[in-house]
Amino acid sequence: MLQAVNTCSLRSIMLRYFFIISLLWFLLSPIADADVVKPALIEITANTNETVTIEVRASIEALLTGINSQYKNTQDAPQTMAAAYDTLRELPPDALRAEFAGFEQRFLQAITLQADDTTIPLSLSNVAIPPRGYTKVPRISVLTLTGKLPRYHQQLQWYYPQVFGENVVRVRQVDEATEAWHWSEHQWIRKDEASKPFVLDQLFTKTPFWQVVGSYIIIGFEHIIPMGLDHILFIIGIFLLSLRWQPLLAQVTMFTVAHTITLGLAMAGVINLPAAIVEPLIALSIAYIAIENMFSNQLAKHRLILVFVLGLLHGVGFAGALSDFGMPQDAFINGLISLNIGV
Repeated sequence: MLQAVNTCSLRSIMLRYFFIISLLWFLLSPIADADVVKPALIEITANTNETVTIEVRASIEALLTGINSQYKNTQDAPQTMAAAYDTLRELPPDALRAEFAGFEQRFLQAITLQADDTTIPLSLSNVAIPPRGYTKVPRISVLTLTGKLPRYHQQLQWYYPQVFGENVVRVRQVDEATEAWHWSEHQWIRKDEASKPFVLDQLFTKTPFWQVVGSYIIIGFEHIIPMGLDHILFIIGIFLLSLRWQPLLAQVTMFTVAHTITLGLAMAGVINLPAAIVEPLIALSIAYIAIENMFSNQLAKHRLILVFVLGLLHGVGFAGALSDFGMPQDAFINGLISLNIGV
């Protein structure tokens, strides 16, 4: 009897604290007016005429203001940086191109492409900036770089400084016998270091099963800790409905199945919702769960349906930074399952 009273009292205390934290999270969340900070996507093409073409897909506004991947979204950055970003985001393409002109040399001097032990001089051949569009989502521009490769080079190595943010890089090579193109696997570089060498003296092949599993478990884990506090709060809210394991297992199962569905669809490019819509709804879902926990400790059918629906929403949120480069095409299911294990 005493144990039951203590358990009840503990749950009551935890609920109060969780309710306060969740309400503050919802009321103070600036996400509706912020852009999610995404890693730059780098695609390097080793051409048969010993030239190289590099496409850098990144936010010029983020590059110019120094808002990099240490921030989950632009409003997490210092106020002056966030304000400068918002100003640049309102500019039409020609005006933003003019702003970037003064930054070009710094950008070119900071990045590095090496062929074996030779540093390749790179030049900026084109800057494609989309129209201003809806200003509450990131505007991803394409910077095209070109260079001359030495004859008989065997590997390429790419460096993109951490001050510009995280980057995801892959290399494309041609099979001269069939004239077919082959892509390497992506490398997601989070630290201030160069990529692992891309070996070009043999065609890129399928990534080993355990390498896919290990890589995507780590990606899923790092997506939640430390940057996924909103998702962690939601899981805590599920737990606090009841301290018994049966309700917890039922809710976690519904949540996992739901976010696996939308995460897979988002990673495959089937659905794509802007963060300005998704993130406030996730904050609202946390607040709602907190409120419902205050009035019930029983697992009703509507609760499972609600958790499933909100799980669909969180799956889209999980895919935010990952959907730009997708899953390995030859191991999509393995990558998706591994990513969910990490999450």
